[in-house]
Amino acid sequence: MGFRNRKAGNGIKGNKGSKLNRQVRKGKKISWGYLFPSLAGVLLFFVLPFLVVIYYSLVDNPINREFVFLDNFVRVATNKAFQQAAFNTLKFSVVAVPLAVILSLLLAMMLDYKIPFRSQFRTAFLSPMMVPVASIILIWQVLFHYNGIVNDFIGLFGADKIDWLKSSHAQVVIVILFLWKNLGYNMILFMAALGSIPKDILEVAILESATPFQIFWHIKIRYLSSTILFVTIMSLINSFKVFREIYLLTGNYPYDTIYMMQHFMNNAFAQLDYQKLSAAAIMMSIVMVIIIGILFLTENYFGRDVEG
Repeated sequence: MGFRNRKAGNGIKGNKGSKLNRQVRKGKKISWGYLFPSLAGVLLFFVLPFLVVIYYSLVDNPINREFVFLDNFVRVATNKAFQQAAFNTLKFSVVAVPLAVILSLLLAMMLDYKIPFRSQFRTAFLSPMMVPVASIILIWQVLFHYNGIVNDFIGLFGADKIDWLKSSHAQVVIVILFLWKNLGYNMILFMAALGSIPKDILEVAILESATPFQIFWHIKIRYLSSTILFVTIMSLINSFKVFREIYLLTGNYPYDTIYMMQHFMNNAFAQLDYQKLSAAAIMMSIVMVIIIGILFLTENYFGRDVEG
């Protein structure tokens, strides 16, 4: 009798187990069904085109399709226009990205202290996000034209006029434009991150007589590390996208100091030189992956105590 009961019990458990397995398999099928459109889109519009770019970078041209290995990369790396564009892009990113991160963090910390006219100040920095690119370009042309407002202003002090977009000062103009466009968005991200820092930790630090610098460096930076990483990556990406504004201001071939990587690739595309375009794109992608990898390692180092 006991043997039959145990057998019956095992049968019930077996039925429950098989039913549970069927439910798990059904759940997996439903999950994959929901994921399939997104995965198909990523494969079709991101992975496949990137593989095509790699293929083009390794052949002599799309018609002959003769494998040339790294010849295209060597040809691009030794190209004077590419070297100029790479140097300008690197210089712009090295200057503009840290400024975008540091200034937006300082602005967020200033607003975190509940200064007067806080809302109006925040709105003023967010307003560039609502302005169309064409309007931004018009504003900058009015400001930095040879007969523009900036030259009129410096003329009051006896300074000579400067052709801002056709001189060594051109990249300064673009850096100012980049900061004007991006500081507001970065500032909002930092303000949200500052608001999420546990207040009890800050209060304990104050009771322990910690200085404002110690609180900032040992507490706030630790909690802000992930936001700093995100803002830095987004600012870096945006610094590579500044081509749009430069192109609208100056065209295909601007002054030497603002001839960027996007100009080089855009001109290669216009000339149907897909091999040069593909090789340049892959080289830029490799540099971006290395930089972002370094940023992730740095963030992991500074943020590990918070996560722990």
